[in-house]
Amino acid sequence: MWLHNINTHVYYLFIHSRRLFNMLKQAALIALLGMSASAMAGQWQVKIGGSALAPQNDDNGTLNIPLAAGGSAAMKAEVSNEINFTPSIEYIFANSPLSVELLLAAPFKHDVNIGAIDDAASFKHLPPTITAKYNFKNSTRFTPYVGVGATVVVPWDETLSQTTKDATGAESLDADIAYGVAGQVGFNYHPADAKNWGVFADVRYANVKTELTAKTPDGTKVKLGDLEVNPWVYTIGYSYKF
Repeated sequence: MWLHNINTHVYYLFIHSRRLFNMLKQAALIALLGMSASAMAGQWQVKIGGSALAPQNDDNGTLNIPLAAGGSAAMKAEVSNEINFTPSIEYIFANSPLSVELLLAAPFKHDVNIGAIDDAASFKHLPPTITAKYNFKNSTRFTPYVGVGATVVVPWDETLSQTTKDATGAESLDADIAYGVAGQVGFNYHPADAKNWGVFADVRYANVKTELTAKTPDGTKVKLGDLEVNPWVYTIGYSYKF
């Protein structure tokens, strides 16, 4: 008799466990569908702008430069300012002040002064940057925002001027891919009669540096130190919401 009761309790426990499991599955499915619907209800925004990229001040680090006559010398580096086309794409979450923006860009080309040598080196790079943004929505068409995220500097086509090659004995230059953090502050403005169009302006700051390495004609690699770009990026342009 007692064995029958135990079997009965186990059977009911099994049945109720299955029901509970099915209920949890249904609740999870409903929640996921709700989240998906909410995400799909968000908006995409494309921004087309121009940016001025200005590395920090006039001091972009001190490099340990080899000398053709022997030894080495510590010299300050200075990276040039540049202007370029910088499109971006942004996803604005539904019923939320949050959005995520990916900044793209045409390649930037910078000249680098080293010590007394102007245009001692140059390099090109792409600076893709992703930021999570908080938009201060209000009853007006003016929406300020702040953001924080990450950036990466992907350099290529690093070159040394002939003057630099003669002074250092180096044949080529290599800059490492670099990662850093970025901050952003700006605003969107959507005129009443412009439908989905708008204008925007923002300022970004990125804390990023890349390690430079020179190579001599015999293949010897010489580490020069870190080039501290740390740029301010000033952008203005048009936006379009889908």
